[in-house]
Amino acid sequence: MHELGATIAAAAGPAVQEVFVERGQELVLRATREMIVPLMAMLRDDPRFAFEQLVDLCGVDYPERAERFEVVYNLLSLALNQRVRVIVSTDEATPVPSIASVWVAATWYERECWDMYGVVFAGLTDLRRLLTDYGFEGHPLRKDFPLTGHVEVRYDEEQKRVVYEPVALTQDFRNFDFLSPWEGMTTLPGDEKVHLVRAERGQIEGPKA
Repeated sequence: MHELGATIAAAAGPAVQEVFVERGQELVLRATREMIVPLMAMLRDDPRFAFEQLVDLCGVDYPERAERFEVVYNLLSLALNQRVRVIVSTDEATPVPSIASVWVAATWYERECWDMYGVVFAGLTDLRRLLTDYGFEGHPLRKDFPLTGHVEVRYDEEQKRVVYEPVALTQDFRNFDFLSPWEGMTTLPGDEKVHLVRAERGQIEGPKA
């Protein structure tokens, strides 16, 4: 993995900012946002890498950062049986160049990333919402998106159609403790006798060498 990462970094030049290996076997590249398209084309076309398949593209939100979003690309080489993860960073206003010219399948993934996070992809010809409904407000996978959402949907029997209304909670939001009562108990009623017997037999300290 380290040798492959070094080879990619040498071939890519300033397009790759950082190379590291996660969990001992996952090669990760941090790339320059503006150079993502030529980098992806090189990873696909160079026979030393041959990453011919875009497996996935997704987003990650870190609200505390200036560039709060990461766009993560997972690539697979079937010919060489190797994988690589490429990451670029951006903010709410700066677009990421679309890689749909390299992999047509990226169109679907980039639409999903824009829908869920609001990441804009420059050059994407079909930037429409994919998973949310028409007129949906906001981007639901952002960390600052309200858990309740902004509107709720129901079928109105009088109007004979689906209507959107402001969220109306029937009770205050509560945090539930899902810890089993059995997990919270260290000693069950009646165990005192067992501990006394073990102490008398010298078993409380465990086996002796």
